[in-house]
Amino acid sequence: MAIALELRQLTKHYGSVKALNDFTHSFAKGQVHALLGKNGSGKSTFIKMLAGAVQPTSGEILVEGRRCSFAHPSDALKAGIVTVHQELSLVPHLTVAENIYLGRLPRHANTPFIDWPGLRHQAKALLEEMGAGDIDPGQPVSSLSIGRQQLIEIVKAMSLNPSVLQLDEPTSALAQAEVQQLFTLVRRLRDRGVTIIYISHRLAELGEIADTVTALRDGQFTGSCPMAEATPAVILEMMFGDIKPATRPPRPTAAGEPILSIRNLRIAPVLNDVSFDLHRGEVLGIAGMLGSGRTELLRAIYGAGPVDGGQILVDGKQVDNVSIPVMKRLGIGYTSEDRKESGLVQILSIHANLCLAALQRFSHRGFITEQRERPAVDRQIRNLSIKIGNSMLPVSSLSGGNQQKVVVGNWLNNEPRILLFDEPGRGVDVQAKQQIYQIIWSQAVEGLSSIVVSTELEDLVECCDRILILRDGRIAQEFVNDGVDPKTLYAACMARQTNP
Repeated sequence: MAIALELRQLTKHYGSVKALNDFTHSFAKGQVHALLGKNGSGKSTFIKMLAGAVQPTSGEILVEGRRCSFAHPSDALKAGIVTVHQELSLVPHLTVAENIYLGRLPRHANTPFIDWPGLRHQAKALLEEMGAGDIDPGQPVSSLSIGRQQLIEIVKAMSLNPSVLQLDEPTSALAQAEVQQLFTLVRRLRDRGVTIIYISHRLAELGEIADTVTALRDGQFTGSCPMAEATPAVILEMMFGDIKPATRPPRPTAAGEPILSIRNLRIAPVLNDVSFDLHRGEVLGIAGMLGSGRTELLRAIYGAGPVDGGQILVDGKQVDNVSIPVMKRLGIGYTSEDRKESGLVQILSIHANLCLAALQRFSHRGFITEQRERPAVDRQIRNLSIKIGNSMLPVSSLSGGNQQKVVVGNWLNNEPRILLFDEPGRGVDVQAKQQIYQIIWSQAVEGLSSIVVSTELEDLVECCDRILILRDGRIAQEFVNDGVDPKTLYAACMARQTNP
């Protein structure tokens, strides 16, 4: 079988830290190669080296037998390697066609003027070739769903005619129907002979799309095998070595008066009549299909989103004039599903990000000092096992799992009584998820009440004491989590409403 990409002792060191060490492996042409590894395993470093954004300390990269050196991302593009990153790079207010050919807009012969009809024609032809001909090349990207935007990213990549395509977590924000559409496009590209390196934390989807599985652990290559031989046990062994499953600590069943009550909450057009209670020390899960209003519900409770009717009660007392400052004073915190944009300030230090929610607690007569913040910062780094070299480094230097811990630690420093988690496991590996669950459980033992929203229902089964099904604008079902089958939750989320 022809080899599309060969690595020989590829190494990247940052001082004494070995981000990638002696990676030697070959990727066959015209296959989907799943590249796996926990946060900090070296995947991101490898992706950046192939994209030309980072230069190796030593080693060689061969593309179709040709030795290549990438001093700049343009060098990787010239060699036929194109990367679609997890964070979309589209310009929302430009059209689909403009985004696909951004920086390469066709011009009328011997003039500086853009050939707009030619641009739309080229984009339309490429969309049809990629099986996305129903997308209008003239519509703004902002009008498309996240799944459709992900398709445009790949179509944009294919306009460069790559021989190797890197896809970094392409399904992390997609609904199931959008995932299947993406898989159809990936298979189409594979059948055309494109070699695809597919990075994902969603192990359950690999059987549908991957031909081989390759794993990194702590910067080292740990193995590769055909997907047909890659049982869950084999994959987890390659990724983690010995890993102990997370176990929820025993604690009394939540009882007594609820700490939070939601009554007849309405948010047009997604929520019609939502009512439920949350008890002290309870971990409550909310499940529902994409568009069911899960995020809107959490934002409304936190005071960050509009409410058209209903009541929010804390300790049995109705909250008037619901707003973020009011809810924070009542002890409610919120971790956003998008930690990069809403949960963290990427250019600020880890130290600063651990203090943002609690600035009023740290201030003295209007002044804040690093010295006053330091004990709380050190406590969260220690208690949450945040792996860092220096807390004054930018938070963007951390892996996804450690960034998620910083988001949680930031809110714990504000000493909340209720914490709302929107997709706490998104974009982090199995081990990091378990660490985050352990944090939630240990806080529950101390009395913290949590509401957890996740598109991955297996996570809710593993994490939550009780799970509510949000469907047709209402709480349709409730499950006390005593070994609930995730398939049962999926069926409940997709069931048709029988009563008006």
